[in-house]
Amino acid sequence: MGIRAAIERKVKVLEVYRDSALVIYQLKGEWETRDLKLISYRKLVLELIEEFDNITFSYLPRDENQMADALATLVSMVKVNKQEDVKPIQISSYEAPAHCCNIDEEEEKDDHPWYQDILRYVKNREYPDQATENDKRTLRRLASDYVLDKEILYKRGKDQVLLR
Repeated sequence: MGIRAAIERKVKVLEVYRDSALVIYQLKGEWETRDLKLISYRKLVLELIEEFDNITFSYLPRDENQMADALATLVSMVKVNKQEDVKPIQISSYEAPAHCCNIDEEEEKDDHPWYQDILRYVKNREYPDQATENDKRTLRRLASDYVLDKEILYKRGKDQVLLR
């Protein structure tokens, strides 16, 4: 439970976000608690929150809680040794979307279109000079979806329609 972890770390001010409106509104006292399991849960939480100087509970819809989902996925993948200190996760946010930051300067200066290697392979069965065996295998797989007709490269769609 996150509240217990906060108590162990001697946190005095805490904001709690949860995607269960039922639990949040029952803890805030806005809704009546009727379920026996939730009554004991509410009682436990109310005892634990006495340790804090200030604690707030807020409902956060699941679709707005992407960061928690990402962190939960990350935590499920990491094995933690209780004897070691866990290093904090550094989170950065950027002004521009990530896909705008992935273009290398070299790639921008390249005079060839993005499909140059596919066109060259479909046309002449030639690989780029620096291609590894894995690159060649990938190029063959990609090229199998393309058709050349009078110097125009078409992509064959799933329904076999040629797309330009």
